[in-house]
Amino acid sequence: MQPTFEQLSQRYGSRYRWLVLLTVMIGSMASIMSSTIVNVAVPDLSRHFVLGQERAQWVSAGFMLAMTLSMLTTPWFLLRYGLRRTYAGAILLLLIGGIVGGFSVNYPMLLSMRVVEGLAAGILQPIPSIVVLRAFDKHEQGRAMGIFGFGVVLAPAIGPSVGGFLVELFGWRSIFFVVVPFCVVVLFMIRRLLAVNSRLMGEASALDWKGLLLASVGTIGLLNGLVHLHDGFLQSVPMIGIGLAATAGFVMYQLRTENGLMNMGLFRYPQFAAGALVAFIYGAGLFGSTYLLPVYMQMALHYAPSQAGLILLPAGVVLAFTIIIAGRLADRFPPNLLVSIGLVLLALSFGLMAIGSSATGYFTLMAWAIIGRIGLGFVLPSLSLGAMRGVETGLIAQGASIINFLRQLGGAIGVSVVGIVLEWRLAVYQGGASQEASVRAFNETFLLVALFCALAVAAAVRMRTPGE
Repeated sequence: MQPTFEQLSQRYGSRYRWLVLLTVMIGSMASIMSSTIVNVAVPDLSRHFVLGQERAQWVSAGFMLAMTLSMLTTPWFLLRYGLRRTYAGAILLLLIGGIVGGFSVNYPMLLSMRVVEGLAAGILQPIPSIVVLRAFDKHEQGRAMGIFGFGVVLAPAIGPSVGGFLVELFGWRSIFFVVVPFCVVVLFMIRRLLAVNSRLMGEASALDWKGLLLASVGTIGLLNGLVHLHDGFLQSVPMIGIGLAATAGFVMYQLRTENGLMNMGLFRYPQFAAGALVAFIYGAGLFGSTYLLPVYMQMALHYAPSQAGLILLPAGVVLAFTIIIAGRLADRFPPNLLVSIGLVLLALSFGLMAIGSSATGYFTLMAWAIIGRIGLGFVLPSLSLGAMRGVETGLIAQGASIINFLRQLGGAIGVSVVGIVLEWRLAVYQGGASQEASVRAFNETFLLVALFCALAVAAAVRMRTPGE
């Protein structure tokens, strides 16, 4: 007999919502780790499968593309199957992707398992925000997001560091198996702590397959077009054109249909519209840099994978403590102010990376990474809270999914753009034949990422709830 929500609430009392948050936090840690840990292994994967930079970036971009699209389905899955079955199914999918991916015998098999992991991660990502916004009172939401963020940010901090050592000791296959113990623990917690009659369940209409198809064609067309820019502008124009047309069709269809993937009425809230724009630009800068930094450390500065991964560990520890403090501040100060401060620090961090050289010391790079992670700590708890405050309760699930979707869409495009710009600048400098030429190409790419974050500040200033 599976426990009901009423039985679990009675058994655990006021602790129950925190135990649910812990459960979804660990699952999110596993999905985020599977996203970031592979970046350290990109050079090793490129050598093993004989991949160019433009194909190697699909190891990250393919994951993020799948994650981006599946996020739109999370509200429907929660209404149709409830929190318990939705979460368990996504964790099982992530577990399968990790195990099978580690035994990949060719690049298509590897890429398909990254897509499987991305599909699972996309369903998982919006759920913690939905739980916080639905289960916690307004005065506790910042604290809850801060505690959730503390655990989640450890994943990208620990992931590259552990991944670097694993790649050196056991090869790239080992990094896929890292998610396995997390998934096993979460499945046990789901069985003990998540109710069969989740309060997130409700009347689910049919899944909007037409909208999902249009979104898929639009996103894939845009990303494929961007990737093929290295072949020449004319070769990429048809795919970019198809992507833009499908994206426009998706928006028009969502405006006319009932029970679509996106409730476009959310964009009538000024703070939500501004938060959505911040999420997109911020995602492009954040994920583009997360892909770029480990590759920069190895290709331009010739550090070992373990050293490339280790550089983010102190920054991750600082981030973990920053996010707790920022979470408490989000209950006292306007979220748009905290988001703006965080974005300025992120832009500063990438700007400093852009003026680096082959003589820049390892610990200097580490300090610059710490500045960026402090900024990230201010952004993470406040972005969803600032965008969603004042939004009707019934729209929270869709709103959280849209914010996460746009952040990941920006991230997927950011990774692609960063890969394209890096390939272009390396070609300009004769393929980065010398170390200084290679460093110069990376510096110009870091400058692009800094500009992404600076642009997001202008949108963050407008992310203000009416009456504040």
